[in-house]
Amino acid sequence: MQGRHLYEYAVIRVVPRVEREEFINVGIIMFSKKAKYIKARYVIDEKKLSCFSSELDIDALRENLHSFDHICRGNNTGGYIASLEVPERFRWLTAVRSSSIQTSRPHPGFSTDLDATFEKLYNELVL
Repeated sequence: MQGRHLYEYAVIRVVPRVEREEFINVGIIMFSKKAKYIKARYVIDEKKLSCFSSELDIDALRENLHSFDHICRGNNTGGYIASLEVPERFRWLTAVRSSSIQTSRPHPGFSTDLDATFEKLYNELVL
């Protein structure tokens, strides 16, 4: 991927108790329309999450976060959404919702190396 690419990213958040509006950053999703690039990565820190809620179902959380992978890759197991074009998949994944898994509003940027930018954002905002 050479050249300068406009990209957008959003932070994937877990909101253990939606009514409290507290969240923990667990991942990043990033896309570039021109490069047809979409990628997500997340990490589940059970110890950190347990500080917010002892009632959180980690297995269900893991399964739901795994759907980000399926949709980004365009896998059949990602359902109808995975069959959409890259920008539509990103918009669907980053749509505002009131659930225990949410994303930040998308933020734009320019990059000459989308993978390196993804890594940088992931390290700065999640780890």
